[in-house]
Amino acid sequence: MAALACLLVFLVVWTQRGHSQTSESKGQDQPDVLRVYTELVQTDVMVFDKQARFVNGLKREDFELRIDGKLKPIEFFEKVTAGGSNEESQIAAARGSSLQPNATGAVVPTPLDRGRPIFFYVDDLHLDLAGLATTRKLITHFIDNELGQNDEAAIASASGQIGFLQQLTDNKAVLRAALERLKLRPYSVRDSERPVMTEYQALLVTNYHRDLTDYFIDETIRLNPGMTREAAESLVSARARALLQQAGHVTANTLTGLEGLIRAANKLPGRKLIFFISGGFFLDDRNSDSRDRLQRITSAAARNGVVIYSMDARGLVASLIDISSESQFDLSGRVQRANTGELLASQDSLHALAKDTGGKTVFNTNSLEPGLGRALKETSTYYLLAWKPDREAPRSSKFRRLEVKVVGKPDLTLQVRRGFFDREPDLAESAKPAKKETEQTQIKSPEAELRKVMLSPYPDRDIPVSLSLSYLNTPTKGPVLSTALQAPNEFFSFGPVNGRQTAVVAIAGTVFDDRGNAGAVFNNRITIDAPSIEAAREGPDLTYGYPVYLGPGLYQVRVGVRDEKTGRTGTAHAWIEIPNPGQLALSSLLLGGRTQSAINNASAIPLDGSAPVDLSITHNFSATQYLRFAVFVYNAALAPADSKPDVAVQVHLVRDGQPVVTTALKRVSIENISDLDRIPYVAEISLAGLPAGQYLLQVTVVDRVAKRSASQQTRFEIQ
Repeated sequence: MAALACLLVFLVVWTQRGHSQTSESKGQDQPDVLRVYTELVQTDVMVFDKQARFVNGLKREDFELRIDGKLKPIEFFEKVTAGGSNEESQIAAARGSSLQPNATGAVVPTPLDRGRPIFFYVDDLHLDLAGLATTRKLITHFIDNELGQNDEAAIASASGQIGFLQQLTDNKAVLRAALERLKLRPYSVRDSERPVMTEYQALLVTNYHRDLTDYFIDETIRLNPGMTREAAESLVSARARALLQQAGHVTANTLTGLEGLIRAANKLPGRKLIFFISGGFFLDDRNSDSRDRLQRITSAAARNGVVIYSMDARGLVASLIDISSESQFDLSGRVQRANTGELLASQDSLHALAKDTGGKTVFNTNSLEPGLGRALKETSTYYLLAWKPDREAPRSSKFRRLEVKVVGKPDLTLQVRRGFFDREPDLAESAKPAKKETEQTQIKSPEAELRKVMLSPYPDRDIPVSLSLSYLNTPTKGPVLSTALQAPNEFFSFGPVNGRQTAVVAIAGTVFDDRGNAGAVFNNRITIDAPSIEAAREGPDLTYGYPVYLGPGLYQVRVGVRDEKTGRTGTAHAWIEIPNPGQLALSSLLLGGRTQSAINNASAIPLDGSAPVDLSITHNFSATQYLRFAVFVYNAALAPADSKPDVAVQVHLVRDGQPVVTTALKRVSIENISDLDRIPYVAEISLAGLPAGQYLLQVTVVDRVAKRSASQQTRFEIQ
């Protein structure tokens, strides 16, 4: 049994090294791919009837589009499904461009059933304890019930307390760990003077609310006998400004984080959905630039295809004054009258973020889950409209107002973006620093440039890189993590060297723990050579493997490849969880495909090596193949009667959340197994008749002695 475990480890690592390649082991930004949007400007529009159902069947001529009140012809029109296989190409077409091929002429493929990127931006700087509990409940519901099979999600916070786990992923263990890090970070304006002034009251005072200002002046004079009214008014105004400056700094941090999240999302294909969860904050036009920040966020969201749904985590409240609030003694009622607009004022910012980006608000409810479900459904389909910009637009920084309506159907409700900048206002200022950075990076080593790209928030797809992580628990050294990557040869630049065609590729990788601490690091320089260009293109793709022994925990592996001739790069990220020792657990699922006929669906395969199969890094198969998988069951309990385990296995194939294949619970044979702590199970499933798309393979084992179960799953694609 130990020999079999070691054999599988080496299969993962060594069968994935490229053929006709030589490598040079070493010790321990690529410029962005520019897309051409010179012709058209686009926006997405959602149309609903009175029952809040999406209106299908609309045509180009049904819409009227105006920019700053001026009617514009619609040059492009199409209905789009968010996360669909065609979304990226449809958006590119709406911008008057197409997906750009690389230098070799190859277009980077877009996976089928790509899924949707969904972000939760938690404004923890403006959340109280009850709001935090509501937020945690909401996101837990999403992870357990709403995260689609091919979706990816990220949890980010305004304070940054989530740290390295603040990343887009489809791994539920990572999302749960990120949510666990979300702790109370209460922020409130502190006023040490008397009578106590709240942030909202300070806002009213600076906006010349006469009744409330007179109240604070009168009380200041009463508490400071002999003070003139002019001095009291000056003191009250200074207190209000100090409070608002303190609040403005915190609000700026919230909006800066949100804007950064939106701008970073420009590298993600398709439309992005952000749930902005907050306890509300105030917009102060006199002491902060919050309005300008909102306008920049609106424009950035329009450029990067982001829709925001704002959620008030306070739920259903009648007033923001509660028993914990220090109240002012006011028999005249001036304070009470002034405070009546506080709740709505604190929601103005949330309302603006949602409406101006084509989203909605979820306010005044103690259950945010229904609003979450509606948002996911509402944003799943939209119409894409595009128009030609004015000629002077690229040279200006004017904010353009966008209006769209359905002609002759006033009963329909439209969700559409409110505007955008022709050119971002800060581009001119940021151009010089960017140029200096480019000049500096030109003198860096190729390895340093590759690692810089690897640290980007999202993978670089200029060279498509497949990454497979496999965990096995070996008898002698414990858990081993095998990293295997693959990249198509057609994306590398070959040139003649000594009568053969040669390409040189740098490879790098780093293993990070859940705190972002780097552990194992690998670098290699691989030379691919072939007798001709055709042989290089048609030969085995570049593959590389690297094993590392790790303890239990959550890890991310980042890998990258760089064509040394062109400087073009490709990167990939993946997470894996290594379980604690001693508990019932499964190894990673090792996948392969073969074309020979099988015995039965999900039938057990003898472990005698009579039916060998190549392991797959890409997890791409054809419908003519049989999907073979191997898994190890660790730490099954032994029955008292015979000191043997009793383990049963069930296999599920899932597509779009729906089961495609489900097998009966079947006992795992332990015949000829000497190491009962590591029970192997190998089986295969016919893919015949299954349509192209992405699937989920899930294997569940039941320990019938200990009355426990464990599951492992992985994704694969039928092309």
